[in-house]
Amino acid sequence: MAGSLHTHGSNANHPACPSPAAPILDDYTLTPATLRSIEIHGARNTRRSLLDHVFNPVIEESAKGTTTIGELLAQLNQASNKLFRFDIFKEDSIRLSISDANQGQPGLAPDIPELDVAISVKEKGRLFLNAGTDFGNAEGSAYTKAVVRNIFGGAETLAVNASTGTRTRSAYDASFSTPLNDNPYLRLAVEALRSSTHKPWASHEEHLTGGNLRLTWQTKGGDSHSLAYSGIWRQLTNLVAGASPTVRADAGDSLKSSITHTFIRDRRDPTSPLRQGGYLLRSVSELAGWGPLKGDVSFLKSEIELSAAAPLALPGVSVGGGFRMGMLYPLGFGFGLGRSIQPSRINDRFLLGGPTDVRGFKLGGLGPHDGQDAIGGDVFAAGGVNMMLPLPRTGPSSPLRIQVFANGGKLVAFKHKSKAKERIGSAALDSRAVMEGMKTAVGELVDGLPSVSAGVGLVYAHDIARFELNFSLPIAARRGEEARKGLQVGVGVSFL
Repeated sequence: MAGSLHTHGSNANHPACPSPAAPILDDYTLTPATLRSIEIHGARNTRRSLLDHVFNPVIEESAKGTTTIGELLAQLNQASNKLFRFDIFKEDSIRLSISDANQGQPGLAPDIPELDVAISVKEKGRLFLNAGTDFGNAEGSAYTKAVVRNIFGGAETLAVNASTGTRTRSAYDASFSTPLNDNPYLRLAVEALRSSTHKPWASHEEHLTGGNLRLTWQTKGGDSHSLAYSGIWRQLTNLVAGASPTVRADAGDSLKSSITHTFIRDRRDPTSPLRQGGYLLRSVSELAGWGPLKGDVSFLKSEIELSAAAPLALPGVSVGGGFRMGMLYPLGFGFGLGRSIQPSRINDRFLLGGPTDVRGFKLGGLGPHDGQDAIGGDVFAAGGVNMMLPLPRTGPSSPLRIQVFANGGKLVAFKHKSKAKERIGSAALDSRAVMEGMKTAVGELVDGLPSVSAGVGLVYAHDIARFELNFSLPIAARRGEEARKGLQVGVGVSFL
């Protein structure tokens, strides 16, 4: 008999393992069985079509008559986990109850047992309000957040945020996201944003206004992908009196229209306080100058990061390392080889140095400078190694560790013939000049020693961020770079 799916708005009392199901689960897991019905209790605000998409495959597989009770149980658990991924049900609230539909009726029992399944869920509140503090890389902020869940019954979410921080003077963003084809691993989001950020290392503020159209998905292996189209109006303004000529040349408005792909493979151990086992691979590729808005900047920008850690034989002791590299390649508008090409702008280039990547240097302390301003670079590479040791009397399970580290890196700018033009970044180039300039920059990157520092410090892993207090000693620095000997505090979610 083919199964059926039923939904009920009220919560029914279904124990996790009722006594009729116990003999089946214990003694007959290899016995063929079919589903007679599935009942969902508690999904008051969830559309029937979403539940059908999750559980119909189980019913259809059961109708073939070739599944065992153990296989059906595994499929039901998998479907229940998928249901939880929509983030509209409370954690640990999904309960399964399985019983023999013909138990106690020997005369009606078929050759293949028929099962009735009851699933009890508790939906999260549709409106969520929150306020608190948050920590990003090298910045702390206070925020307020409002989230409306399951707006139309299909796990849609509207989130609105407002925040102010140590560098970001104000930031507002709103996002509406929905699963596609009732698939919790495939979501489409429309985002709007406005922010104002103080950048003292380059003597200016940057105001951003725009939006994103973002598609995210997760593979069966757990890898995450994001593909986004962005249209951002950028204002480089409020220059300080001593701002460098490079910063002044790039001041004013610009429009960036770009497509960005992000890939993340995270195989780090989530049970370890500081994820002291496994590896992380992340890549970001951005193509600017494409899309309906086109914009006034055009480039290909790619960055890759790899980090790994391994525990040693001693409890709580581990060694780890990380490597990052990136390149920004200027392109002509329309990507034609014969078109004029503009060098990169200061708000598109890479920055390197600071307590979350190359410790022992000021924020943006590595790479090209114009006077006191860090103006960024187009090609970089950075790496580091560390050893984590438990503090005496704290034990290996403590989130507090002693860290011994060494790190280094190099950031260089795109080079072309006219030093004056290179300084102000306003000269139009052809594709041959760009290629030669990038060859020169890459050659400078691999030629000679990088800027290096080493040190020791304390690391604390909190749920919201990682905190570091390090004593750093710069060992080598290139001319014009800003090293920082002594204590340095780092707060963030991603460290080299």
